[in-house]
Amino acid sequence: MTYRRAAIPALVGGLLLTALLWWAGASAQALHLPGTTGVIGSQAAADLERWLTPWSYDPPASVQVGADVSGGIGDTAEADSTRYLALYATALQIRFFAVFAVFVPVALLLVRRLPPVHGRTTAALLAVWAWGLVAGTLAVTVSAPWLIASHGRGSYRFLPQLASTISSGRQVLVATALVAAAGTVLTARVTAKGAGPLPQAVVPARAARLAATAGTATIALSLLVLSYQPVAAALQTVSSDGGLFAEPGELLRQWLLLGAWAGPGGAPLGGWLLHRAGDVLLLAIVWWALRRLPGLLTRATVPTMAIGAVCATVLGLLASQLLRVTLDGADLRWGLPSLFAGIGDGVPAALTCGLVAGVAAAITLRVAVGRAETTAATASVQVAAKP
Repeated sequence: MTYRRAAIPALVGGLLLTALLWWAGASAQALHLPGTTGVIGSQAAADLERWLTPWSYDPPASVQVGADVSGGIGDTAEADSTRYLALYATALQIRFFAVFAVFVPVALLLVRRLPPVHGRTTAALLAVWAWGLVAGTLAVTVSAPWLIASHGRGSYRFLPQLASTISSGRQVLVATALVAAAGTVLTARVTAKGAGPLPQAVVPARAARLAATAGTATIALSLLVLSYQPVAAALQTVSSDGGLFAEPGELLRQWLLLGAWAGPGGAPLGGWLLHRAGDVLLLAIVWWALRRLPGLLTRATVPTMAIGAVCATVLGLLASQLLRVTLDGADLRWGLPSLFAGIGDGVPAALTCGLVAGVAAAITLRVAVGRAETTAATASVQVAAKP
């Protein structure tokens, strides 16, 4: 598919994702209407407000604290409050612009290399959905410094505050990114008509398996080694000498670890193994996706393999989190939204580890395919040389 044909669905998806996030943020005030807590419950209303607030232009009450930090009174306090409110508005403007700016180029690449035709529609939908989550997370990351400054305490524990801000608003992204992905794929199917043949790469099965194994091993390093609680605790407690960038442990943990686990301890072995099923499911999804990906792409380049590995890791995380929601679904004491509070966790780590896994898979694939071609060429020469 040409860039011109792929650009239209990418732009449609980016606009749809941005508009949906803006609409979700604007809907946060509806939770304060009379009778809302009586309909959905106070705990559910509080959870929904916490999910929607990171995308809302209506600043929380904590932003007003900026007026107290300066120690001024009267006009000085009012001016300081206005500055903090302006910082908050700037953070949201950067956030929404970054969502669009990050989503569109990669969606363009995905639609071009993974066009939703000839049995690739589901794969394209899942890949664009996963990238929507990544785009939203990166947008929150880019705008986080302005949001932290708007609360009037930008120099206090900046890196832990940054880690906390990055992890916000992810539940809304899961739903909005899915709708945006559906719009992108439907538009891509329309623009793909008349585009001519869209070939699929022919990849030897053994080379694809080796590439998938190499990529999955990278994900397993984060999931099984770095996420083991003693190792994770060592990362969590990493600290520098001081200053603005002291206490980077929470941020490192968020960008390096795909989960957290410990041994059975005093818990029953069966229950422990049941909860580890989510980790097994994640690795299985990553391996299967990386095994199929080279054959689905029109061209298996390093960038597309890297982005594909990121999307596969995000999808594996979502599947493992939904499995844990199913296992914990019997306990509804805190309401249905509380069960889904962990949905969307680990996307920064999925981005980091997925990029490394994709590059490792692409290099392994290239080497394995090169060896297979050399072996085939040598065998054909030997056959031709026989009398």
